[in-house]
Amino acid sequence: MKNTFEDLKRTIATLRGPDGCPWDKKQTHESLIKCLQNESQELIDAIHNKDDENMKEELGDVLLQVLMHAQIAQEEGKFTIEDVMAYLDEKLHRRHPHVFGDHAKAATPEEALNLWREMKQKERAGK
Repeated sequence: MKNTFEDLKRTIATLRGPDGCPWDKKQTHESLIKCLQNESQELIDAIHNKDDENMKEELGDVLLQVLMHAQIAQEEGKFTIEDVMAYLDEKLHRRHPHVFGDHAKAATPEEALNLWREMKQKERAGK
């Protein structure tokens, strides 16, 4: 059986649903901060240790945190994981005009980073 992103979303919704896990149902954005910090640090440690197997596990744990926060926000009527993904996709396109736009190609990683920073400043100035 191949698990999909939709399967994972349903699992998270079930964990927080009426017949779900009491611990998961109790969580809030604030109560999950420490978990997000811990899981992020464990991923960083796996990267430093060049431990691919552990890195795969820790990436999953970080993704769990993202999905839990998105599920909580959806339950509160604020936004969904689809909103998060759409925002990220739009931002990646905006901040990579050298790939997705009509801007001249970036020849070096430094040029690409400078373009990213330039686009980020323009976005912030427009807010």
